[in-house]
Amino acid sequence: MSLPKDPFMLLSVVNTKLRDEYESPSEMCAALGEDLSAIDKRLNDAGFAYDAAQNQYR
Repeated sequence: MSLPKDPFMLLSVVNTKLRDEYESPSEMCAALGEDLSAIDKRLNDAGFAYDAAQNQYR
């Protein structure tokens, strides 16, 4: 699966996957073959940060 480039679409897809399928972003990225640092950077650049207590980017 290819993740969206748009940061807001990426946020939606990532948070849905974290809610429904994965315990952490690192687990999600390992399963999908994605680079966690690249996803983190795109979301951080758009003003979002990972909240481990909620298992979502906010």
